Amino acid sequence: MLSLGAIRKLCAAFDAVALTVIAAGLSRPPTGRHPFSSAHAHSPHPPDFPTIAACRAAVSASKGSRSPAAAAKEEQQPLLLRIKHELDPERLYELFRANAHNRLLVENRFAFEDTVARLAAARRNDLVEEILEQHKALPQGRREGFVVRIIGLYGKAGMPDHALRTFQEMEMYGCPRTAKSLNAAMKVLLRARLFDEALSLFEEGSQKYGVELDDISYNTVVKMFCDMGKLRAAYQAMQKMEEAGVRPDVITYTTLMAAFYNCGQREIGDGLWNLMRLRGCNPTLASYNVRIQFLINRRRGWQANDLVRKMHAAGIKPDEISYNLIIKGFFMMGEHEMAKTVFGAMHGRGCKPNNKVYQTMVHYLCEKRDFDLAFRLCKDSMEKNWFPSATTIVQLLKGLMAISKDRNAREIMMLVAGRKPSYSDDEMKVFKDILSHGNTGR
Repeated sequence: MLSLGAIRKLCAAFDAVALTVIAAGLSRPPTGRHPFSSAHAHSPHPPDFPTIAACRAAVSASKGSRSPAAAAKEEQQPLLLRIKHELDPERLYELFRANAHNRLLVENRFAFEDTVARLAAARRNDLVEEILEQHKALPQGRREGFVVRIIGLYGKAGMPDHALRTFQEMEMYGCPRTAKSLNAAMKVLLRARLFDEALSLFEEGSQKYGVELDDISYNTVVKMFCDMGKLRAAYQAMQKMEEAGVRPDVITYTTLMAAFYNCGQREIGDGLWNLMRLRGCNPTLASYNVRIQFLINRRRGWQANDLVRKMHAAGIKPDEISYNLIIKGFFMMGEHEMAKTVFGAMHGRGCKPNNKVYQTMVHYLCEKRDFDLAFRLCKDSMEKNWFPSATTIVQLLKGLMAISKDRNAREIMMLVAGRKPSYSDDEMKVFKDILSHGNTGR
């Protein structure tokens, strides 16, 4: 299909040739022959008639006058569009493979990742392997950043073994290894829950591959042990980190604190908090939120609220997670009014409620039978396209019908009906039944 620019040039060429023909016809002496006489009966078109082929040739000739940069840009753009819109996995693979040396394509991270993702979604891991192995052998395969991308793409395609092999074979392609590529391979293995393989890679990193492990390497192992529930091993990994001359950072301490708090080992969690501060490692927002979560779980909402004040004093601004935890904590303690006060204070402190905060407020307000405020907040939330869970909607509709707020219930129902994606058919039926039974019951 011709582009808009090409069509314009085609029309210009057509006009030019047509004017030439007309001028030639006017200057030619009359022959006395009728223009529709038998002499022209078998001719497909008059001499010098501007045919489609002639016009296309004129357009092609005009392209030679463009700058090389403009020509390259117009030449490459259709390729990216074809790749973007190609639905057949085989043709997509052939198109990508045929342009393996095209830097515009290869260096386009989105096009590369999108192609691999679509082939993986089509369950064509064989084609994913063909593409990625081909690119590993190209000159860009000697850049660690490019190989890290290959490792990550293998991970996203659900091919962790190939990702590990790519790291192991880097020297074959003349690509040096650093902690960057080792960390990328470990990340893929952990996502696939191949814990033993990830640990082996970490332990062999220095001796076998000559990689100098960094804080990300150690923090990855600490997180892995925490996810496995092996908290002693996680703490020992932090000790080995120090022995190797790598200083534990706030991520190390926060990861360990969260794990020990979640397992109910408050003393160790508090000890890690104190040790972190003693060693001059200042807590971050994530660190404070971990500690707030622990206090809320212990029904110590007032202490959690005091911690928020200390955050402000330390120059750390609480986020929606912080406020949501505090609000939830006060509701759980029965401090209904204090929870509403904290919600109202969010705006004044420069933090707008998000969908999670609205969900918490509406849920607990319904439990406390404060249906008027629950209605206002639920309506406000849904008008922002934040919809509470179906269970919360049921609570609210029942409550509004019970206090004869039928009109408010219908408003909620209208907003519920406009949700995209919609609630399930079964959920919608439950909502409608609540309204209909409420109306027939009075």
